[in-house]
Amino acid sequence: MASPKFVAPEGMPKKNEVDDFYESVADADLQPLWVQKGIMPNEPPLAAVPFAWKWKTLKELAELSGELIPIDRGGDRRVLSLSNPGLAGQPYATQTLWGAVQYLGPGEVAPAHRHTPAALRFVIEGSGVWTLVNGDPVPMAPGDLVLTPSWSWHEHHNPGKIPMIWFDALDLPLARSLDAVFFENGPDQMVNRAVDPISKSELTYGTSTGLVPFDHADQTLFSPLFAYRWKDTDRALSRLIELSADGTASVKFVDPTRGIDVMPTMRCSMHRVLAGSRTRKYRRNGSSVWVTFRGSAVVSVGEERFHLDEGDMFAVPSWCALSIEATQDSDFFCTSDAPVFEKLGLAREELLD
Repeated sequence: MASPKFVAPEGMPKKNEVDDFYESVADADLQPLWVQKGIMPNEPPLAAVPFAWKWKTLKELAELSGELIPIDRGGDRRVLSLSNPGLAGQPYATQTLWGAVQYLGPGEVAPAHRHTPAALRFVIEGSGVWTLVNGDPVPMAPGDLVLTPSWSWHEHHNPGKIPMIWFDALDLPLARSLDAVFFENGPDQMVNRAVDPISKSELTYGTSTGLVPFDHADQTLFSPLFAYRWKDTDRALSRLIELSADGTASVKFVDPTRGIDVMPTMRCSMHRVLAGSRTRKYRRNGSSVWVTFRGSAVVSVGEERFHLDEGDMFAVPSWCALSIEATQDSDFFCTSDAPVFEKLGLAREELLD
């Protein structure tokens, strides 16, 4: 005997009508909101994970790349990018930030190019290298921050006898997600000149704090000062630490003409933590990448704890709690995507102490 045919209650669509409806929705490349799961989470879901890269490994592999991999047009740069294990093999430190180490051997030149992703260099080790930024030669030394803003021509020269390794950061993942990446190779002719002892950007904008040329015209979204010297950063931190009640001090690198972040997509800062001191524990949306320039410390990122020594790098994903406890007097360079969140009105921070 056949089973009785299902009859939907009055007012309820018949099952085949519901199925037909969903098929029609899918055929029209639409998705109903009421079946979406997790589209509005209570907190940002983590893709990138807290992670640390050890300087010993980074340096050894960078030096080996210098022995095995030449620099020529097509490769342009000898760079090892930080690949966060949570990002499925992508060459990104976080979902919005590219971090890397770049190696330039004696007598080598990384040829000129430009791209819309903004870039910065924080020098870890070596001497004698200079970067040409839009025709302005900028010497590089450990602890220096050097900017190569979006769509600026830049090339790296090492006329000396020792290699240099520095930290690279770019907003490349963010620019790619916005379909905003453009790239162009520069001329192949070599720039044959000795580097000036001080760059034009420093002579113009870096001679004295709070003073800029009277006729300065605000023409770009980036800082016109391309180099921030370690001696100045160290002096500022040393003065602030004397006033500190908790053994910590921080400074932010800013555009000297406007007092805003050096780049609209990346914030740069330096943090000093004295031995035995600990920073306040907080979490922010947006992500950051850190470099241990000097000293050693234990850093807590989310549920992870990393023991850091000089040169070690670590990633802090969005909304992960962060605190740093120094075992030696320590200095950390940090770059983050905070300016993006602030400009869009999406910034959020929570103190957890």
